[in-house]
Amino acid sequence: MNMVQLFEKKKQGKELTQAEIQYFVEGYTTGAIPDYQASSLLMAIRLLGMTDEETFYLTKAMIESGDVIDLTSIEGFKIDKHSTGGVGDKVTLIVTPIIASLGIPVAKFSGKGLGITGGTIDKLESIRGFKTELSSQEFIDNVNKHKIAVAGQTGNLVPADKKLYALRDVTGTVDSIPLIAASIMSKKIASGADGIVLDVKCGSGAFMKTEEEAKKLAEAMTAIGEKLGRKVVAHISDMDNPLGKMIGNKLEVVEAYALLKGRLEETHADLLEECIIISSLMYQIAAGVDETTAVAAVKKVLENGSAAAKFEEFIVAQGGDLADILQNDTTHKVAVKAASEGVVASINALMIGEASVSLGAGRLTKESSLDYDAGIQLVAKKGDRVSADETIAYLYSNSEINEETITKVQQAFSMA
Repeated sequence: MNMVQLFEKKKQGKELTQAEIQYFVEGYTTGAIPDYQASSLLMAIRLLGMTDEETFYLTKAMIESGDVIDLTSIEGFKIDKHSTGGVGDKVTLIVTPIIASLGIPVAKFSGKGLGITGGTIDKLESIRGFKTELSSQEFIDNVNKHKIAVAGQTGNLVPADKKLYALRDVTGTVDSIPLIAASIMSKKIASGADGIVLDVKCGSGAFMKTEEEAKKLAEAMTAIGEKLGRKVVAHISDMDNPLGKMIGNKLEVVEAYALLKGRLEETHADLLEECIIISSLMYQIAAGVDETTAVAAVKKVLENGSAAAKFEEFIVAQGGDLADILQNDTTHKVAVKAASEGVVASINALMIGEASVSLGAGRLTKESSLDYDAGIQLVAKKGDRVSADETIAYLYSNSEINEETITKVQQAFSMA
């Protein structure tokens, strides 16, 4: 068996066997297969696709390339959630304390963001003192004691994915449904949770631009999870418009905390609705209850303050300073004005995401440093009526804010 044989087979549209896929994953992870051969096979997969069986075998081989986390010493049904990424998506910060306050253990490993998709770890690291690097024992102890822990991915968790994703990123093969499904599910399964809720975004600010693509990805990931003995549910949500009012690491933490504390005037109904949907799905899977019971339970812990208290407990347990969440120390703040009068028909999530990166809130490369305080506050949202020259957004940064970024945010607002 060699890589040339695998290219030829895939070029002809034939299905690769489990042994062939295992050979490829093992060889590339160990360095026996060079980048140029791996990228050729990835491009063939990008152009010709994979069957459900091939995608399953790829995921399984990637899981077996490194450590699999053992969470059996955590009491109860461990639930996790994953978002395919979006602009203003701070849902994890809200739903995890909601579920933990309901007595369900949440053991979550998250990553850092790249480009317009912000990472949960970046958001949490914006809080002074918050510790995202936990030993296995610290992580397990926190979940058993507080019902919640969120940490960065361990060094040897799915090493095949780290290498393959870096190669996909520079060879134009990121947007392949089988490759995306295998990448996400290998990490989720290796992280040890019993159940997973998948929030699949679609729209201008997401990998999947159409609902049809999002459904295909959701179906592929759900099938993988079920074959590997996990309870998996997928939900498809809109990412044509940014979620909530805040985009940027510290700003999103501020908004998440405000929502949990019941200060709904500081957030938006779209974020609250999304969080109720995701947390109720997590509770349904973990507790075995129906949708009506789950939604009622979620709303109760939001209203009685239990979820907010659990958020505070979680932040403090991992070394974070709660007082730091209430501070905004950016040196530059600029108001963006509406170009014309009208009703906001849409806010282009991609353009807002790109503007937030230019302010310092996101990374252009994995080596880029972040300005944790930088970001965008949306004053107007879809459906709001605004006057010409009325403030529709504020931009925050510790660097000078250029006119190009201001104009991009202004142009992201479409008026009707």
